[in-house]
Amino acid sequence: MSDIVVKRPIWQANQARGLVDAGLDRLRRGEVGSVPVAIGLVIIAVVFYRLNAHFLSAENLTNLALQMAATGTIALGIVLVLLLGEIDLSAGSVSGLTAVVMTLLYVRHGWNTVFAVLAAIAVGAAIGLLHGLMRTMLSMPSFVVTLAGLIGWQGLMLYLLGKEGTVNLPFDRGIATISDTWLPAVLGWLLVALLAGGHLAASLVTRHQRVGAGLDASTPVWIVVRSGSLAALLGGVVLVLNTDRGVPLTLVIFGGLVLVVGLILRRTVFGRRIYAVGGNAEAARRAGINVTGIRIAAFVGCSALATLGGILAASRLVAVNQSSGGSDILLNAIAAAVIGGTSLFGGRGRAYAALLGILVIQSITNGMLLLNVDSSVRFMVTGAVLAISVAIDSVARRGAEGAR
Repeated sequence: MSDIVVKRPIWQANQARGLVDAGLDRLRRGEVGSVPVAIGLVIIAVVFYRLNAHFLSAENLTNLALQMAATGTIALGIVLVLLLGEIDLSAGSVSGLTAVVMTLLYVRHGWNTVFAVLAAIAVGAAIGLLHGLMRTMLSMPSFVVTLAGLIGWQGLMLYLLGKEGTVNLPFDRGIATISDTWLPAVLGWLLVALLAGGHLAASLVTRHQRVGAGLDASTPVWIVVRSGSLAALLGGVVLVLNTDRGVPLTLVIFGGLVLVVGLILRRTVFGRRIYAVGGNAEAARRAGINVTGIRIAAFVGCSALATLGGILAASRLVAVNQSSGGSDILLNAIAAAVIGGTSLFGGRGRAYAALLGILVIQSITNGMLLLNVDSSVRFMVTGAVLAISVAIDSVARRGAEGAR
């Protein structure tokens, strides 16, 4: 018994030391993760708060949560294709087209809301399937395939809208109510408890499995600290939002999609295969992975998520029109994925990159609107942030290659 008592602290200390060394090694190789984004968000918050105290008010933060959901959902789909080293330039047009399909089925043909949404998602998935087949079967570059899609699907959207150019959704029912629905305060706190508790339970199960396999694992203290930090962060968000209208349903939907995609990427064989193909497609093929199937599935997922983003945008606007899915939506979605930490070269990134990236972009946009800054300056600042993010990614990739 005394041997066990003596050896356990030594074993835990070795485990902790190993994790610290691993973290330092990642930093030396340029794998900085989401640290630059977190620092950037703090700087953005401090600067805009100093310039306009209303920036961190509950009302403005609630508006910020509403603004980021639609484009953030599209960015989440962009993450999937970027992980493979591919690109999808049609995501904005697909979001607009499928939102129009959903609206026409719902308003003009009297379809049930759920069936209209499911039909739109099916159309989006079919478009993604077409893109994936053109990319894999015809060996066409994804840039060209999706650029053609950007133009073609936008043309189809304009054709469906006809001369009127706008179709309004009913204000008091169906899709339009999504952006005007707020969680009760109690339900918001319950959501925090479930997420933090689920994170703690999942981390403990993972630790148990890794210890059983003889692998390095996080210490119990570190697991509790991480889950506690998550609970504090989520609790702070809910506390602030509850002082205004509450937690918006659109934010819950977007956050839920980030969580689901994150679990798929990190906890499933399919997710691991995405990283494998993105890291080295030829090595993945020789390992027996169906590279063609993975690429097609990623494009299908990207277009399906673009559809959901388009539906959220239509809900907030309470209409679809000729500008649906247009303007700078696509550029912001791609920028969000990259700024959040997803590598343009494939093989590196997480689902939460979409959340972090769109939070950066929308914070800059929101803050400059509060200051009445001209849109030209906003575009230049966003472009600079994107360039810095790509530079960090390039340095990180070069560091990783030099460490091999």
